[in-house]
Amino acid sequence: MSKPVEIQVSQRLPSLLLVDDRQDIREQMKWGLKSLYTIFEAENRDQAVEVLQREKMALVTLDLGLPPDANGTSEGLSALEQLIGVHSCVKVVVITGNQDHANALKAVQLGAYDFLEKPVDLEVLKTVLQRAGYLSGLEEENLKLIEREEKRGFPDIIGTSPVIAKVFDTIRRVASSDISVLIVGESGTGKELVARAIHQQSHRKDGPFIAINCGAIPETLLESELFGHEKGAFTGAHMQRPGRIESSEGGTLFLDEIGEISPALQVKLLRVLQERCIERVGGRVEIPVDTRVLAATNSDLPLAMKEGRFREDLYYRLNTVTIPVPPLRDRGADIPMLAKVLLQRFCEEAKKKIAGFSREALLSLEQYRWPGNVRELENRIRRAVTLSDDPRIVPADLDLEEPKEVQAGLTLKEARDGVERRVIEQTLAKTGGNITKAATILSVSRPTLHDLITRHAIKKIK
Repeated sequence: MSKPVEIQVSQRLPSLLLVDDRQDIREQMKWGLKSLYTIFEAENRDQAVEVLQREKMALVTLDLGLPPDANGTSEGLSALEQLIGVHSCVKVVVITGNQDHANALKAVQLGAYDFLEKPVDLEVLKTVLQRAGYLSGLEEENLKLIEREEKRGFPDIIGTSPVIAKVFDTIRRVASSDISVLIVGESGTGKELVARAIHQQSHRKDGPFIAINCGAIPETLLESELFGHEKGAFTGAHMQRPGRIESSEGGTLFLDEIGEISPALQVKLLRVLQERCIERVGGRVEIPVDTRVLAATNSDLPLAMKEGRFREDLYYRLNTVTIPVPPLRDRGADIPMLAKVLLQRFCEEAKKKIAGFSREALLSLEQYRWPGNVRELENRIRRAVTLSDDPRIVPADLDLEEPKEVQAGLTLKEARDGVERRVIEQTLAKTGGNITKAATILSVSRPTLHDLITRHAIKKIK
């Protein structure tokens, strides 16, 4: 009997593209890095772009002095912009001359991950490439998570942070039933998007989704908007008109800012929830309605009940399940992810080409407190796309201050802490908050991970 053939599968090394017009320098770098990477080479911009388009890779080293401007930087900077345009997640480490700080900083503003001065210290380069590769992997994973959530019915709610992952989980759990849901959160957090996601995941998804902002319509008109009216019911009622509740038959009715409705309307709405029927204003006939009611508020309804401004029985009818939508400032790594998605969307609308955000702009986005939440982020990025003529969005385009780290100087500890916090948040989101699985992925013990979560004030998924 012949022995079975033993097949050894070797793990493929990550790929790295070396872009330099001098072969001796490429050979030197290739010799020092070939044990860690599958090396590709290019001696000019066209070759570099062709290789990157053909081969899937995340890492590039780029000498700014490329022909036909070997003694300058114009060709190298153009190559940088083109390479980033090929793959948004590619990380380019720029190689510069000793006294060329100005162009090195310009390269970083255009999207380079980092820069190193000649002669290159291979050990330092290895460390920089390792970090750049890990960050690129996280960004690729983020894109996959976004695509996965879009397929699951969350195309408009973008994020992988633990707090937003918990929202996704609750949406999935409540969508299949017809129970009433109260969505709570600050203004601009995306409460209507959560309501739409519930509708899209439910058996009513083929029915209408009718939304009404109860705080935006005068009290005298809100009853007619909700319940409709008969011809002649009041001055100006020249014809019969169905209301929003009736129009949501077979679908979902979303009542935003439910805390703003008057006590009289609260009584009528309670009857709809209890008896599943309505009477139009000026009408005598009861009309049965089959609709699911979702409500949202940014006010403190328990306090309103104590003060007698909101009915307790209505509150408990609406609040079978509560979904708290987190403010943007608590969503950590979701902020740059959201910003990049919105930038791409608004650039397509405006037919403008903007490569992305400068490092300073991303830091400013993360440090700002976002009192207006996602709505404010949308407005600031739309403003930046409209006003900017540069290849990268900078803090001034967003009407934000320069980040503190840039003003005071980013220390190695601050940089390491920032990366560490983001990596832990991403891993917790990936594992659904499972500490044991996250610790295994991060190659640390469970007690160490608990200590890191406490030190970085990371919110756990409950």
